[in-house]
Amino acid sequence: MNISKLKTLGQLVKSGYTSRSIKDELRENLISKIMSKETVFKGVHGYENTVIPELERAILSKHNINLLGLRGQAKTRLARLMVNLLDEYIPVVEGSEINDDPLHPISRFAIETIKEKGDNTPIFWMHRDERFAEKLATPDVTVADIIGDVDPIKAANLKLSYADDRVIHYGMIPRANRCIFVINELPDLQARIQVALFNILQEGDIQIRGFKMRLNLDMQFIFTANPEDYTNRGSIVTPLKDRIGSQILTHYPEDIETAKTITQQETKKASAQKEFIDVPELSRDLLEQIVFEARDSEYIDAKSGVSARLSISAFENLLSTAERRALLSGDEKTTIRLSDFDGIIPAITGKVELVYEGEQEGAHVVADGLIKKAVTTLFPIYFPEIKKLEKQGEETPYDDIISWFFNTEEDFELLDDHTEEQYKAELNKVKPLDQFIKEQQPNMNEADTYFMKEFILWGLVEFKKLSKYRFAEGTQFKDPYGSFISGL
Repeated sequence: MNISKLKTLGQLVKSGYTSRSIKDELRENLISKIMSKETVFKGVHGYENTVIPELERAILSKHNINLLGLRGQAKTRLARLMVNLLDEYIPVVEGSEINDDPLHPISRFAIETIKEKGDNTPIFWMHRDERFAEKLATPDVTVADIIGDVDPIKAANLKLSYADDRVIHYGMIPRANRCIFVINELPDLQARIQVALFNILQEGDIQIRGFKMRLNLDMQFIFTANPEDYTNRGSIVTPLKDRIGSQILTHYPEDIETAKTITQQETKKASAQKEFIDVPELSRDLLEQIVFEARDSEYIDAKSGVSARLSISAFENLLSTAERRALLSGDEKTTIRLSDFDGIIPAITGKVELVYEGEQEGAHVVADGLIKKAVTTLFPIYFPEIKKLEKQGEETPYDDIISWFFNTEEDFELLDDHTEEQYKAELNKVKPLDQFIKEQQPNMNEADTYFMKEFILWGLVEFKKLSKYRFAEGTQFKDPYGSFISGL
């Protein structure tokens, strides 16, 4: 069908075009995509076997949907991606405020226009990208905002009585007729406003200031809500929940690989801007592990959640820390260092809600502890467990490294402003590290070797085999008793 040639109601009727409700559009287009094995919700990872099948079932059932989950769980993104299931274009009566279907008009304007002009009624074609409306629920939202009210200015200009329905100013919901309408953070909406949604969800009609009108709105509602909101700020009134067809629980990524995929996708632009920075795979794993540790931390409020935006912001900060260091040192190319992770602390402290014990510790201390805990968790994945070896009372593969620090007379320091050459030269002084990596990680990518060396030192610190001292210019590593002898 060549829609560019269909500009009037008469031409539309002759073309054989048939109208569908928005829920039928979503359902039938989803069926088509499932049968052709197309990916429906592109860019959403970790939900393939959990959230997405439930969402598809809700669409097939033609339900209004509530996405329930903690912050940063892609609830709004899922709602926005549903636009791709709509028809590419739909016809609308030209000049209609509420996107009237030319074949099934519901507003007074469209009905009178068609009655007056008949087959010559002009139409235009609305693209699916325009068929998405979104409202963040806040306590100051009124019924007039989302449903409508009498407009005294319109009444005065048109010299109409307040009893005339032409004085009505439509709110966001009527203006989103034939569209997907999203209300984010539904519990924040006042109870009386939620009550105003009852008829719209159940009957598809609206009531404005007592006017006897029945606008059979055709809409797909998506609500998002955070379980925390039910106790902290508000709640979803029970009759409204009863009118929402499906409630779908979202969740955070369940493994590091999925989390890495999400972070890499969301920071693609930042990564492209900093192509001169090499990012070892272990550093990506470590960053995601920090977020996993935050979700399990006793100092962080689990009910509030730890958003996926934390890892995104942290990775951007990590790249910028390395970029700033390279600019200061004059390096044309640089690699992420473990010491660069100090630069992600502001991204952590701004995105976690601390419980009372966390507040007592301090946000910076909690964030620093998460980095150390992540190192402790990942270390046994790459290298033999130190505690197990100690129980057996045998020599360990770490003995040569530890002995080097016992026997060296010079301070071993990794300064923040070290050039790439100086940084590598300092790590190369610890000769046992080379042999250790060769034995334990023979397939290690050469470009990642120096990050791994620093990771080993940090791991030995966390397992009390070395001591680490952070000072203004960098980090100093010593044997575990060195700090007592030197008085640090």
